[in-house]
Amino acid sequence: MKPQQPQLNSNQTSSHSSSRGHLFYGWVVVASCLFISLVFFGIRYSFGVFFRPLEAEFGWSRAMVSSVFAVYMVLGIFFAMVGGWALDHYGPKLVVIIMGIVTGTSLFLTSHVSYMWQLYLAYSFLLALGTGATYTVVMSTGSPWFHRKRATALAIIGTGAGLGTLIMAPLAAKLIYTYDWRTSFLALAIFAWALVIPVSLIIKKGPGEGGDMLDSIPIQSGFNNNAKSRTESRDFSLAEAVKTRSFWLIFSIWFAYSFCVHLVMTHVVPRAQDIGIPPVQAATILSVVGIMLVPSRVLVGVVSDRIGRKAPGIVCALLQSVALLWLIGCTNMWMFYLFAIFYGIGYGGIDPPIVATVGDIFGVRRLGTIMGTLMVGWGLGAAVGPYVTGLVFDLSNSYSMAFLLGAMLMIMAAVFIYWLKAPIGRL
Repeated sequence: MKPQQPQLNSNQTSSHSSSRGHLFYGWVVVASCLFISLVFFGIRYSFGVFFRPLEAEFGWSRAMVSSVFAVYMVLGIFFAMVGGWALDHYGPKLVVIIMGIVTGTSLFLTSHVSYMWQLYLAYSFLLALGTGATYTVVMSTGSPWFHRKRATALAIIGTGAGLGTLIMAPLAAKLIYTYDWRTSFLALAIFAWALVIPVSLIIKKGPGEGGDMLDSIPIQSGFNNNAKSRTESRDFSLAEAVKTRSFWLIFSIWFAYSFCVHLVMTHVVPRAQDIGIPPVQAATILSVVGIMLVPSRVLVGVVSDRIGRKAPGIVCALLQSVALLWLIGCTNMWMFYLFAIFYGIGYGGIDPPIVATVGDIFGVRRLGTIMGTLMVGWGLGAAVGPYVTGLVFDLSNSYSMAFLLGAMLMIMAAVFIYWLKAPIGRL
């Protein structure tokens, strides 16, 4: 009979991994998920640079153009849940391959639309099918590989949203300026096909495939602000998770956070253009947000692993609120850039502590399904935020009330983060 091997502690695990002479595969998974996140979120957050070209060519109102993105995000709610379920049952490799194929097809067809219903079908529906589960898939794929450095690993994956915005939005704007918006959509389609599908082939479902190990033992979740070590006692099913107070607090935090993120990503470029800033220069506002997101997300992820999740999350939520209040009065580029710097820091920093605590609290066995369900809150915020903002502008010819609403929602999110407790709060 084969003797049972002793369980390793964190130091032993690190030594054993090093002695095997190869990189811990969890970091390969992190790099792959980062790249996938970069492409898919870059495509998503480049929609703002297509806003004015679509408005000009078809004569649609801003509420109508916003509704295309809103419907995309509403449908993304459903596909995030489906993607989470598929991830738990079939693994990330097959799921990401399908996402890459469908996303490229969506953008190719979008480059040929002539009517609103075609845009709803090609962009809102097919792009939601292709990218709606992005966050669920990359975070749920990376999280099971880590305990000790979970927030750090997820923060690195999360930088894909910032890097994607930094790269894709200016690239799309440049293509629109040089050629037209149809050529820009076609180029994005080629990127989706050529970049995502090959990377998906090196993703693994979780530790254990090929003899790989977790990075270390579990750490404290840090939401109770005490010195006691807290570990994941068991894995929750979806039915058990939805009966907890923590589930609905995280759901509400993600709604508020997503409302504001997508409000900014969809409307800050047209807001700048309204005061005479050229389109390509206005698109650089999103680039600055993306630049600041990257170091903020990594730094806050590391801090969150060291001191706990709560305090960094609250600070970043309040920073977003202050930035949105500042945005109301922006009248020239330096003011927009200052907004982008502080909003990018808050936007980037709030994500790692919140997403890491999902695994801390509920375990990782059904993480894809639970994360996909929590993404309903994110999707609702992403759908409502841009549409309400466009509607407010159409009614008042101003974005001020919409930005004020966003600031109030982030204050609410800070309060909800303060109320979060670990390991769980029962309803």
